Amino acid sequence: MAFVALYPGQGSQSVGMLSDLVGSHPVIADTFAEASDALGFDLWALAQSGPAEQLSLTEITQPLLLTAGVAMSRAWSVAGGPEAGFVCGHSLGEYTALAAVDALSLTDAVLVVQARGRFMQDAVPAGTGAMAAVLGLDDAVIERICAEVALELGQVVEAVNYNAPGQLVIAGHATAIEATLPRLKDAGAKRALTLPVSAPFHCALMRPAAERLAERLAEVTIHAPKVPVVQNVSMQPETDPAIIREQLVSQTFSPVRWTQTIQGLDALGVTAAAEFGPGAVLCGLAKRIGTSVVHVQLGTAEHFAQALTRIRESV
Repeated sequence: MAFVALYPGQGSQSVGMLSDLVGSHPVIADTFAEASDALGFDLWALAQSGPAEQLSLTEITQPLLLTAGVAMSRAWSVAGGPEAGFVCGHSLGEYTALAAVDALSLTDAVLVVQARGRFMQDAVPAGTGAMAAVLGLDDAVIERICAEVALELGQVVEAVNYNAPGQLVIAGHATAIEATLPRLKDAGAKRALTLPVSAPFHCALMRPAAERLAERLAEVTIHAPKVPVVQNVSMQPETDPAIIREQLVSQTFSPVRWTQTIQGLDALGVTAAAEFGPGAVLCGLAKRIGTSVVHVQLGTAEHFAQALTRIRESV
């Protein structure tokens, strides 16, 4: 039996994150200091004091959450937590997972995701792209309606985040998203609303970002990870650095099939999952997905201590 370490994507950040943990786990402060040295600014001070608007800037959010996930992984190891049999991350979280198992150095990882955030932001002029959450409608219906609108308008609108059954995110040109939402509601969606994001992530509009990212990734060394990384694109465990690098590029403009990834954990012999992030977004999605794998969160001292006990009992 094994457990999987999960790492969240953008949206899990908050002012004051990990403040409850740092006192009893000094390696967290050490990890933030290491990342701050690489980035050239005090990431921990920013995480603790904000403002929240700055934490939400893609170029800040990505290195911030990556550092938080790696710091929590190191704290877990120091505390004697069991080693994960697999690691997996949602979008940005895939980079965190790779850094946590030494496929990427922390310095390389924070600088790459900072650049990734900038590339994704630059790929689409402000206001021309959008994302929207669709709740309570079958994936196949959403995919069909997106395809119809894309064909009619000659624009991009795609299903990009398969977060849980009945919870899917679409992305593309803002005008195409605007045209798609009423059709989704007419088709029976409980809710279909735009999201406050700065770019249309994981759709075809991100191909220019992927090209720049490929050049940036060529400059860093990717090692074979200590344990397999279940990647977003293939939804399969990978250890080959060449494949990992290739899929990191493809991930930029490809859907995150999180539902299918979590549903596939049983086949890997996984019995438990721990969310190495400041919130519980992935634990919440797991409840909606309905997996038999036990999911626990680690974002507070109490949750961290409880998770150590539960994971030890589950593997």
